Amino acid sequence: MHPQLIIKGFRKACVLAKSKIRELSVSIDAKTPEERRMLLERCASTSLSSKLVSGQSAFFSKMVVDAVDLLDEDLDLNMIGMKKETGGSLQESIFVEGVAFKKTFSYAGFEQAPKSFEAPKIVLLNVELELKSEKENAEVRITDPKDYQKFVDAEWNIIYSKLESLVKTGAKVVLSRLAIGDLATQYFADRGIFCAGRVTDEDLRRVAKATGGQIQTSTNTITDTMLGTCGLFEERQVGSHRYNFFTGCSGSKSATIILRGGGDQFIDEAERSLHDAIMIVRRASKHKTVVGGGGAIEMELSKYLHDYARTIPGKQQMIISLFAKALEVIPRQLSDNAGLDSTDVLNQLRQAHAEGKRWAGVNLASDASKLVHDSIDSYVWEPSLVKLNSIEAATEAACMILSVDETVKNAKVDNSLPNAPHRRQAGGGMGMPM
Repeated sequence: MHPQLIIKGFRKACVLAKSKIRELSVSIDAKTPEERRMLLERCASTSLSSKLVSGQSAFFSKMVVDAVDLLDEDLDLNMIGMKKETGGSLQESIFVEGVAFKKTFSYAGFEQAPKSFEAPKIVLLNVELELKSEKENAEVRITDPKDYQKFVDAEWNIIYSKLESLVKTGAKVVLSRLAIGDLATQYFADRGIFCAGRVTDEDLRRVAKATGGQIQTSTNTITDTMLGTCGLFEERQVGSHRYNFFTGCSGSKSATIILRGGGDQFIDEAERSLHDAIMIVRRASKHKTVVGGGGAIEMELSKYLHDYARTIPGKQQMIISLFAKALEVIPRQLSDNAGLDSTDVLNQLRQAHAEGKRWAGVNLASDASKLVHDSIDSYVWEPSLVKLNSIEAATEAACMILSVDETVKNAKVDNSLPNAPHRRQAGGGMGMPM
């Protein structure tokens, strides 16, 4: 059979499968906010049910939905921060409506600075406020020893002018991506200003978006429009570390989840689980149509394509039937991963879909009494957009491989053989076989 015939059949089956997905997709656009929240919590809970944190799925599903609801219409995932703090239990995890990050490295005078402000102005910098020692190869030539003091005074005047310009802005919180030394820390503390240096780029960008501030590369000409603000800034103890909290932000909405747990590996796994749940809720919020998961949509598409193949003659019938059979690999692999008898499960799924139960999928619940259940009623959903893209991508990948009609291979010549062709060097290059 010519590869182009197979490619034609695969693409025809892909178009039929995508149109069937659009026909079967179920809208979850609820009429009331309460119904919408309930549906999203069920989606998050279903995602967490197979994870290490399944025992706390009800606790974390509410947290995940709260985090996604706080985002803007573009649902920027970077506005949800994940912080990990060992110690305590999972139930002690904290959800923050705003930005929170661990206290940065502090210099002398930090403890004298106030740790709480209401509606403070916030200045964000990418400026180093620290006296730096000269490099090893630095050289200054002077004729009068008194001139050396001028160089020292000039350096101190430069940093003092930067600090004075920041104080004049009226900001009560100063954050910088670069270091803020002990001189600047004590200077700000004496004037009732909180400062933090070496803030990570991710946290500084989240603070900028949440508070409406702009990251400045110079301390000159900073206006009120460049400053950010929040409802409350405070420093609190979380576990064995102190965290800076920015809540009541006026800019883009942001959320932070501080995970607690017994060990680093456990918290890392909890973070991955929550990330999966956040992606599911985010996708369900953005795209309002879903299909049944657990292999339900694949089995329904397989049944549909098998029935369609019987209505057409020629080689295309066999090609579309094989495309339909390939879709059964999803429920088969799910069954194998769960330790179930995949043959028995597939037979039950084929029977259920032949009887018109279009959303019959593999039941992987730990207390499952049946191998097959209704995936829509059990809230095992997958966004229809994901299925459309995955089927199209898989089809194009298979067609691309089939379209390669010949492989060109440059065989390696073994010159040790008696009958091997000899090559000669000509002009520094490889000559033609003799």
